[in-house]
Amino acid sequence: MEEELKCFVKVWVSAIISVSYCYYIPSKIKSGVHRLLSVLPVCVLFLVLPLCFVFTIFSSTTAFCLSLLANFKLILFAFDKGPLLPLPTNLFRFICFTCLPIKLQNNPNSQIHLPKWVFFGKAAIFGVLLNVHNYKSLLPPILLICLYPLHLYLVLDVLLTIVNALLTIVLGCDLEPHFNEPYLATSLQDFWGHRWNLMVPAIFRPGVYSPVSSVCQHQMRSDWARFMGCWTTFFVSGLIHELVYFYINRETPTWEVTWFFVLHGFCTAMEKAVKRKIRWSLSPMLSRLITVGFLVVTGYLLFFRQIERSNMLERRANEASLFIDFVKRKVFNF
Repeated sequence: MEEELKCFVKVWVSAIISVSYCYYIPSKIKSGVHRLLSVLPVCVLFLVLPLCFVFTIFSSTTAFCLSLLANFKLILFAFDKGPLLPLPTNLFRFICFTCLPIKLQNNPNSQIHLPKWVFFGKAAIFGVLLNVHNYKSLLPPILLICLYPLHLYLVLDVLLTIVNALLTIVLGCDLEPHFNEPYLATSLQDFWGHRWNLMVPAIFRPGVYSPVSSVCQHQMRSDWARFMGCWTTFFVSGLIHELVYFYINRETPTWEVTWFFVLHGFCTAMEKAVKRKIRWSLSPMLSRLITVGFLVVTGYLLFFRQIERSNMLERRANEASLFIDFVKRKVFNF
């Protein structure tokens, strides 16, 4: 554990130095290809850094923050687009907005503030789920199908909400929430575009969807161009998730995760196309049941099976125990 923590410090110090370079040098270069070439070495470095770790908690966190988010932010920054513009007022803010999964809240008044008990309720359910996994061999399969997506949602929502709250105090500005109650989604478009991991669509929309749609409009009708933009965005997302899985497991990709996003990209694009042609009305409750049911079933078949086979959750639990034991020895001397 001690060596892994030393490696973690070295990796993130090198990331901070690299982002500092981007703040002082590429930001002075005219936007376009020349600025892109100046940030590409940093992007390559961020693709390599997660390979320095053995523990999944460090490799997955670094892959998500640096290999995925920071790289896309820097590429968009090269063309004067994305969440790094306007340029943050100081280096510390630039480092935070580049390396961490946060985005400035453009319209703070539009943010829906849920009662505090909702967050504490989610945290309590998450704590229960951590113990339930110890008895998963005794649970019926139908319950496991729901358990994995619920666990993923709660761990991301709880941890990222805490990160957002702390950084809001440190930076002194309002930050975008990461989730908007995704279990209330009434369609796939609503789920992926407006409720789930909102940091990612905020990057993919200008980084993948808009340029692909724009290029395709010169070759085909606007409806087909939007379809290709939507499907390509999901395909890219699938490849990136496959890369994150590789960082964690260091195994040959099975491409199940990519197929999950390819399927959802096709279904979301078809849903948007049908909505433009046909108007239909379903009750919100029925729409939510269909949407969440489709997500849970396809997620279990294509997304979570790989997690199950690799014992990722059990490995995370063992790593957490090792970390707690390490802290006890070093800080409390017992």
